[in-house]
Formats: sequence, C-alpha cells, structure tokens
Amino acid sequence: MANGAGRVDLDGKPIKPMTICMIGAGGFIGSHLCEKLLTETPHKVLALDVYNDKIKHLLEPDTAEWKDRIQFHRINIKHDSRLEGLVKMADLTINLAAICTPADYNTRPLDTIYSNFIDALPVVKYCSENNKRLIHFSTCEIYGKTVGSFLPKDHPLREDPSFYVLKEDVSPCIFGSIEKQRWSYACAKQLIERLVYAEGAENGLEFTIVRPFNWIGPRMDFIPGIDGPSEGVPRVLACFSNNLLRREPLKLVDGGESQRTFIYIKDAIEAVLLMIENPERANGHIFNVGNPNNEVTVRQLAEMMTKVYAKVSGEGAIESPTVDVSSKEFYGEGYDDSDKRIPDMTIINRQLGWNPKTSLWDLLESTLTYQHRTYAEAVKKATSKPVAS
Repeated sequence: MANGAGRVDLDGKPIKPMTICMIGAGGFIGSHLCEKLLTETPHKVLALDVYNDKIKHLLEPDTAEWKDRIQFHRINIKHDSRLEGLVKMADLTINLAAICTPADYNTRPLDTIYSNFIDALPVVKYCSENNKRLIHFSTCEIYGKTVGSFLPKDHPLREDPSFYVLKEDVSPCIFGSIEKQRWSYACAKQLIERLVYAEGAENGLEFTIVRPFNWIGPRMDFIPGIDGPSEGVPRVLACFSNNLLRREPLKLVDGGESQRTFIYIKDAIEAVLLMIENPERANGHIFNVGNPNNEVTVRQLAEMMTKVYAKVSGEGAIESPTVDVSSKEFYGEGYDDSDKRIPDMTIINRQLGWNPKTSLWDLLESTLTYQHRTYAEAVKKATSKPVAS
C-alpha cells in the first residue's frame, strides 16, 4: 500500500507528494510508470493519452486504494485546448508521446517528424511559460551511428570503447544522408532535445531528458492481427514474439548483425522514479537509461528468444528457426541502421546512484512468459483454418 510517510530522496530530504501530468500514459512505458507511482508513492497522476487499454487495470472503479490519485484524460495533444490547463495543474510534466517504431520512420516520415517534433513543441512551451518541470523522453537513436562504424572493418580502433560507447555529454550525433529516411525520427528527436536544452539555457526551464536504450517487458508494442494492425511491424522484440507465437521463422534483417543492448522495463522505471523524486540531482541532465551488460547481435537475440520460448511454452522449436531478409524487403526503400548501441552509465550513476539489475535471459523469460500467457490462445484461434465440411 502506497503512502508518503517517511519517504526521503537521495539526500535524505522528505519527498513531498506531487501531481504529475503524464502525456502518453497509455503506452508501454507509461503503463509501467503509472503502476509504479500508484503502488509505491503518494503522487497523483493526470494520465493523458488517446488510448487507455494498457492502463485499464489501474482505472477500474474497484481499484479503490488509488482511485483518487489517477485521472484519465482522453486527449490527442496535436489539437486540444485542454493541454495547457493540465500542465498548469501539475508540478511536473512527463512527455512520453511519440511514433517510435522503425517500420514507420521511412514509410511515414512526415508523421514521424510531426509527432516527435512539432507535436512536442507546445508541451515544452507550456512548461517553460508556466515554470513547470519537464521530463522529456528522447531516444538512444539520437546518437545515430558510432564513430567506429566509419573505420575499416578490421581496424583495431573498432575495439576501443571510446569509438563506440555512447556518452551523453561527448558523443556526436551521426546520421545517414537525407534520402535515408530512417533518420527522420532521430533527427526530429535531436531537434526537440536541442530546443528543450535551449529553453533551459535561455529561459530557466527545469528539464531532464531521458534516452532509453531498448526497454523491454510486458505490454510492449502489439502483436499484429491480435491487438494491433495485421500489417503492422512492431519493434524487434514484439516482431520475434509474434513469429514465435505463430511458429514461424524469425526474420533477421540483413543477417541480424546489428548489435543492441536490452534493459528490463522494471529496472528502467526505477531510474525514472529517481529522476522524478530527485529534481536537484536530475535537472539540467540528459540520462542514458540502458543495460550495457546485456549486449547481443539481433541474430543472438533470435537464438536466445527461441530457446526461452521453447522453455516457457513447452513447445519445441521449429525446424528452421530463423530466415534472412534484406532491409529493403522488410522495411522498404530508405532504410539504414545503427551498428552498435552501448550506453555509457557514468552520469546516471554519479547523479542518481542507479544501476540496472536484470540479466537478458531473465528479462526475456519474464517477457515471453507474459506474451505466451496473453496471446498464445488468441493466435491459435486466429491461425487455425476453418475445416471444410
């Protein structure tokens, strides 16, 4: 049971209950953050989103213990005059709203740029004008490609961490050419970060920027044809889950050679709560939130997920568990990729004393157990062919 008694921040000061305006509260990250705030803190949440399916369980009338601490407002921030009033009512605004699926970056570049830059502008403006604190969610895509990726394949410096570990205050943002529309997302996200930073420098906006590195867990994305569009292409984990549930080979784009790090959503949310409750340590900072210990190639991820899913489902793996596809075939024209994404953890460790805990195997087991429990029956029904009489 949440209560505020005796809760102190990292400096031993009592934490005052606050009202938080959370934009994008109905999404994957928002749903986990709402849960954390309601079950472990005394804070109030004004939950803004177009959909609330992922937080339905928090809004049911019988969830009496926190029913006075969460209000859902069905709002599309693009064109809603209520937005400023809600920002004014809160002590802190958290903006999670974004189009953040790589399949959209080069097929819907306009929507991607508008949703990640233009639609975020009023939120920054209202926080700045009303002296409200802002936690803005950005992305690790902001870094683009590593400096090391431009070296010859066998160059010894490719093994030097200073050429690939991504640091908030030092690493450059390196994107592909304009016709590689995959970078429309990263570029829009970079520009809004620069704007938030400039509001801080010129107008004293209190801000924190979060750069998530592949946060993974229950309620992530959607399973195409079950709780999302049949032709939809979610991010890698949900894509692979969908293949496993349907007993189809996992598609490896360009051989699955890209390297990624994955972090369990519950570890990441701990970091966000520390930012919320320690403004003096978090204001003015950009934080990488990821797990550098959980690095794999996409091919290794596919192999690992196949093993974990066989364990949690009790079903053996199919004969050819993976199949290679080209990025052009999978994502369409204009696709490009980052080679490696390893977050440097120095700043978040120094400011908030935070470190991720969950291993890749454990986070996959927890997530795939949830996926199997939630979707296996629905997928079976959707894929079983009606028998001709």
